[in-house]
Amino acid sequence: MRLRIRHETRYLYSAPALRAIETLKLTPRGHDGQFVIDWRLDVDHDCRLEQTTDAFGNTMHSFTVEGPLDGLLIVAEGRVETHDTTGVVTGQIEKFQPVVFLRDTRLTSADAAIRDFANAVKASAGDDRLGVLHALNTAINETMEFEPDVVKTSASVTDAFAARRGGRRDFAHLTISAARHLDYPARYVSGYVFQPDAAEQPASHAWAEVRVDGLGWVGFDAVNDICPTDAYVRVAVGLDANDAAPVRGARFGGEGEELTVRVTVEDIGGRR
Repeated sequence: MRLRIRHETRYLYSAPALRAIETLKLTPRGHDGQFVIDWRLDVDHDCRLEQTTDAFGNTMHSFTVEGPLDGLLIVAEGRVETHDTTGVVTGQIEKFQPVVFLRDTRLTSADAAIRDFANAVKASAGDDRLGVLHALNTAINETMEFEPDVVKTSASVTDAFAARRGGRRDFAHLTISAARHLDYPARYVSGYVFQPDAAEQPASHAWAEVRVDGLGWVGFDAVNDICPTDAYVRVAVGLDANDAAPVRGARFGGEGEELTVRVTVEDIGGRR
């Protein structure tokens, strides 16, 4: 598929902010199955975007804007060509050995309920390791109620699982938490997904990738109960949502902050 993506992040302040410092992980990288045709970042205030690569290999930009600021608009947009790899990720430079992604974080640490849930899925799925992960993907999809308008993640994966509901990030965190308990290296992925009936979306998407012997990293999207297809665009990875957050920042002043996100993913057809 050839996809056109536009991701707008808008801050409004009821009282002017004196300064804003932002870190962006909004730029996808190429790999087997994903070719970035063109991509650009824009900020509606005078600033200098500094590009670096973070510890996970993600493309990262940062900038500082001096106020007073009544608001701030950040736009990422471009075109990406994708091919279906049945969720298997190859041709990507990996900074860490898979064992690093067995490490739990505050957002992904499993409690007894999640461990029991993962053990039950494994017991019913049999000995095939890939089959266990597919069963886990389906079990999460059937157990959790998806809340499409929830942009921020719960305080922890245990909170989301106890409530049996959550947003994209919560589903990804639950997949990661359960997989790590079963001794699978797992990581968080932020990105985009084309939905024919919903070109405009309230947030970017999120899913998990799990390391499978003989295949490498394989994506699992529990929200949709599938492995990522050519409708998906990968942007950033990490141990949890904080590592791969599209936009993170701090402000000085600027009381009464209001944040809105608008994501548009369109299939424009054609091949490069």
